[in-house]
Amino acid sequence: MKCPYCHSNNTRVLDSRATEDDTAIRRRRLCEDCERRFSTYERYEDTTIMVVKKDDTRESFNPSKIISGVVKSCQKRPVSMDQIEQVARNVEIKINHTGKKEVTSVHIGELVMDELKELDPVAYVRFASVYREFKDVDSFYDEILNLREKEDASN
Repeated sequence: MKCPYCHSNNTRVLDSRATEDDTAIRRRRLCEDCERRFSTYERYEDTTIMVVKKDDTRESFNPSKIISGVVKSCQKRPVSMDQIEQVARNVEIKINHTGKKEVTSVHIGELVMDELKELDPVAYVRFASVYREFKDVDSFYDEILNLREKEDASN
């Protein structure tokens, strides 16, 4: 396994454990060259799910892209990395349960927003602003009003 920091192949496993949902093994690794630690996940490969992008191109589903987007949305928010990884796992599980070999990026974005809505409303609005390509302040305002209405209806 290559180190993501210095790209050395000289790494070793420090700790291995199953994830909470038992769908993967999390391995803590140490780079012997730069001495930095990082995590890897080993998952069984059921079938490759293809993501159909907005421009009709296709690529393999990659949960790390979800994590990357959610991390950006959660900057300076009280959201842990474990919670962010759980969002990605929940989305992946929902996608796998559809039984489809192809899923649209739009559908994935909606699933992520559903998860973020429950986790952190500010992170949700941040993610939605990029995902839905808000053009102006009114777009933000409308989304916040919708979020507030749904919150009031559930209380």
